[in-house]
Amino acid sequence: MTKDSQSTYPLRLPRSVKAEVERRAKADGVSVNQFVATAVAEKLAAMNTAAFFAERRERADLAAFDRLMRRKRGEAPRPEDTIG
Repeated sequence: MTKDSQSTYPLRLPRSVKAEVERRAKADGVSVNQFVATAVAEKLAAMNTAAFFAERRERADLAAFDRLMRRKRGEAPRPEDTIG
């Protein structure tokens, strides 16, 4: 990553949170900055994933799904497909 693709942000954390971040970063062998940047990226990924599935849920045709699940076609599960 080039310096031009980065920006700075002054971050205020409660002392207890900062101490835990420092402890975890040290345990992971990374800088506090890298730890915080990774944590933010992971949170954004989780939020984007939730938004993706929420949008997909809005487009779902549950009646079509029910029809599909009730259809009689197909073959019965094979013995190796069962659990237990």
